[in-house]
Amino acid sequence: MKLKLSLLFLLVGLSGFSQEELTYQKPSKEILELADYERAPSVTMDTKKEYMLLSYRNTYKTLDELNQEELRLGGLRINPITNISSTVTYINNIKVRKIKDKNEIQVTGLPQNPKISNIAWSPDEKKIAFSHTTATGVELWVLDIASAKATRLTDATVNANMGGPFSWYRDNQSLLVKMLPKDRPALIDSKKDLPKGPTVSTSDGSKSQNRTYQDLLKNKTDETNFETLVTSELYKVDLNGKASLFKKADLYAGEGFSPDGNYILITTIQKPFSYIVPLSRFPMKSIVYDQTGKEIKVVNEVPLSEIMPKGFMATRKGKRSMSWRSDAPATLYFVEALDGGDPANKVDFRDEVFLWEAPFASNPTSLAKTAQRYGGIVWGNNTTAILYDQWYDTRNEKTYLINPSNPNQAPKVIFDRNSQDIYSDPGSFETVKNQYGRQVLALENDNAFLIGEGHTKDGQFPFIDEFNIKTFKPKRLYQSNYKDKVESIFSIEDFKKGDVLVQIQSKSEYPNYYFRNIKKKNQLTQITDFKNPFESIKNVHKEVIKYKRKDGVELSGTLYLPVGYDMKKKEKLPLLIWAYPEEYKDKNSAGQSAQNSNEFTFPNYGSFVYWVTKGYVVLDDASFPIVGEGTTEPNDTFITQLVDNAAAAIDAVDKLGYINRKKVAVGGHSYGAFMTANLLTHSDLFACGIARSGAYNRTLTPFGFQSEQRNYWEVPEVYNTMSPFMNAEKMKTPLMLVHGDADNNPGTFTLQTERYFQALKGLGAPVRMVLLPKESHGYAAKENILHLLWEQDQFLEKYLKN
Repeated sequence: MKLKLSLLFLLVGLSGFSQEELTYQKPSKEILELADYERAPSVTMDTKKEYMLLSYRNTYKTLDELNQEELRLGGLRINPITNISSTVTYINNIKVRKIKDKNEIQVTGLPQNPKISNIAWSPDEKKIAFSHTTATGVELWVLDIASAKATRLTDATVNANMGGPFSWYRDNQSLLVKMLPKDRPALIDSKKDLPKGPTVSTSDGSKSQNRTYQDLLKNKTDETNFETLVTSELYKVDLNGKASLFKKADLYAGEGFSPDGNYILITTIQKPFSYIVPLSRFPMKSIVYDQTGKEIKVVNEVPLSEIMPKGFMATRKGKRSMSWRSDAPATLYFVEALDGGDPANKVDFRDEVFLWEAPFASNPTSLAKTAQRYGGIVWGNNTTAILYDQWYDTRNEKTYLINPSNPNQAPKVIFDRNSQDIYSDPGSFETVKNQYGRQVLALENDNAFLIGEGHTKDGQFPFIDEFNIKTFKPKRLYQSNYKDKVESIFSIEDFKKGDVLVQIQSKSEYPNYYFRNIKKKNQLTQITDFKNPFESIKNVHKEVIKYKRKDGVELSGTLYLPVGYDMKKKEKLPLLIWAYPEEYKDKNSAGQSAQNSNEFTFPNYGSFVYWVTKGYVVLDDASFPIVGEGTTEPNDTFITQLVDNAAAAIDAVDKLGYINRKKVAVGGHSYGAFMTANLLTHSDLFACGIARSGAYNRTLTPFGFQSEQRNYWEVPEVYNTMSPFMNAEKMKTPLMLVHGDADNNPGTFTLQTERYFQALKGLGAPVRMVLLPKESHGYAAKENILHLLWEQDQFLEKYLKN
């Protein structure tokens, strides 16, 4: 049935202010045939690379899917009828295939019109558990890989409101499942329930510089409904569907088995709840139980974390990042801040890592201290592990080799680098599955292995390095030398034989999987054969251009010329620039490029690439670095750098002879929308702009935004200067404002666009506002996306091309 839902559009044009009543529109044929395509399946494989699972889903959601009932509580968005996140994108079909065979096998036994999510392989990888969402709730299903047969294990009583509703037991025969309590109370209708008093919040005078969160609890009714929706009972469900109660009802936030399967760490949410922070900062209690459900030890109790020091490196006090060590049978590890969690405190060490072995009769033991904030561990074995720490303000990242058996042995620095310096990135350490089915550091004869993306000033050349943990010297085993394709290295499948799983793509070749043997003249064996769904632009000219800002900072962007463009005649065409600003602490890192013109040309609503079919030149992902070196913060000169970036991009394409520089448009999403509004406000470089789901008044995000750590009262001039809303009287250039009317991103409330539009409208600026029904920060419904493309096309035809 064709949707007739009307949209409200507000248009300010040469004739004054008016409203338009429109039904959904579709873009022109050239854009529609690119936008309305069939998505290739997603691929997952077992670790032995015997089987692959192909997961199919629709290219877009429908507006009807977005229009289901929804409650927004504690940072969650929940469908209260089905008890699963309202934001889930479902898989509608699954197939299996032996990797050595070419034929895909349709899984039998699936429900009619399946809505599949939460896919989880069993420890032995012979089965896959998944959930299916019905009209009334969520069911648990299991797929036997060898027979390609799916079986339902439970009724629609699974509670998936907190995500990940089940975990495999190590025996591969049972799952621990969150189920709805049998005596669950009905939800309270907040519209009908009369309040018993006002909502009152207080402050004891402690500073709490929290970011601007969405979907928070607001009152006692929200608290009650949150508790009702999150409460589950834990059941042990075997593969015959037999269920037995494991733990009575509670607010279960997470469950994790120890590697040997003998213990389980269960975390529950405690009270009091908060109205100013999401559930991740509610009080929590973590308890370890044995397989029978007997309590072994309370291992962590976290209080409500509303008060937090300022800065990205701030953290809470107490145990955090608690998890099972993957290379030991049953040992917890966790981190504690040594600086009180406050980056402003001067200390020799920021964090300390501890080990705690089951059954936790003795106290935790110290493993290592980090000079910067803890950044993670890759476990290997009793004598070898990789430890990371980091510090945002300096963009420094260090990698250490540690000996878990000897805490007195000081960590040895392997890499000490600028995290934004992509040209010096040594890669990520390869891992393999151990006897417990957990990923651990791959080690062969004192050698670990690094897989890197291989970005260089001359292009991208992914690599595999053998890294000796005794000498710290790398040895290059393989480096991709493609200059007309892109190769991504996923994993090393056989270290002795040299088999590697890779993905290869080009401008016109859809990404496909291959086995490469790096010891047999780089022999390639193709695994998948997905076709290019965008044939109409497969021969479009595409290149990465590099140019300089006037202060010498290197910039780049991916340039597309219209289909059939004559590069000798060089007709002067309109230019579309799509960009997103990024902050850096040094000019060298800011000037590095990760763009590769050989990546598959994949048009999507998040860029302007569609318009190469309509006679436009497109500069996609143009570099817009904002640099603040030393004690200078990037945002101190945000506007100046923004305009300089734009001028350099236009100059670069104009120098090539392709464009009419009086016909240039700019666009961006989120922080890119903020960029767009500022560029139109503070420069005369553009004929028009498109800003989607942005924030335009920084006083509404007073405790920081994007990479800004200072609050409004510290640097009011920065917040005010950067806010397009505060400078609305300067805006005279046509602007299209787009926003989802259910935005869930911190800071980018739909109110931001509505208020900015009202300011521009009142000041006589030519502006058009499009509010997309039911959409969050990223758009999902086919009706909305196709209409958005139509809106943008009409706007560009009016204000740019003609």
